[in-house]
Amino acid sequence: MTIPFDLDAYLARIATKAPPAADADGLAAIQRGQRLTIPFENLDVTLGRGISLDPAHVFDKLVHRRRGGYCFEQNSLFLRALHALGFEARPLLARVRLLTTEETPPRTHTLNLVRIDGRDWIADAGFGGSYTPPMPLADGSAATAPDGATFRLSRDERHGWMLERQGEPGADWHPQYSFTLDEVAPSDLEMANHWTATRPDTRFTTLTIVSLCLPTGFAALTDRHYSRRAGEQAVEADIESAKAYRLRLNFVFGIALDEVEVNGLGLY
Repeated sequence: MTIPFDLDAYLARIATKAPPAADADGLAAIQRGQRLTIPFENLDVTLGRGISLDPAHVFDKLVHRRRGGYCFEQNSLFLRALHALGFEARPLLARVRLLTTEETPPRTHTLNLVRIDGRDWIADAGFGGSYTPPMPLADGSAATAPDGATFRLSRDERHGWMLERQGEPGADWHPQYSFTLDEVAPSDLEMANHWTATRPDTRFTTLTIVSLCLPTGFAALTDRHYSRRAGEQAVEADIESAKAYRLRLNFVFGIALDEVEVNGLGLY
């Protein structure tokens, strides 16, 4: 059974006035709109609520309640929006390679494969650490994000495809994630989501993370530490009280938690 998707409410949430065309420009516009307005966050993991991938729950949380979510929520919402706009798209699973020394990390990230005029693209509205513009799925494909970071795709003999990131011109390239084009079933996403939200001693079960892409940068809260980059300007500070954390969460990221919820994060 197809679950209805309120496209008007979604477009209002991502501050997009009219439905974009189902082409490369429209794909870039809808992904950018979502990334600039819906924060990446794992607050419900920290609060012990778990992460539901039920489509109605995800829509209510990210659109109606104006919360954020992590990749499995973000890209499931994005995928449904793409379908509502007339795109042909399906999910993929990826192995995140940033911040890990594992040779073969688990598949803890999802992105979307989009076909436009017979050509495949990758589109990712849910990677918390950076903004990757939509890219044609081709060996040597490259793209530059609004914050100046550059990305490139290459075929990988062992892992299918490798996405690499260069933070600024002249910097080293770092693997961001690898992925294959294998079909991904809803149960695959449920399994990966469950592992990511519950596995002890991982990034998402030991840290409280909130981030948001900016037009020319990035803002992030990792536990009590706040950072913001916008063009050449950078700010870093530790948030010293629960009240200040709650205000920063609201004014910068648009997330309204009450006092009990902020105290429940265990940061103060």
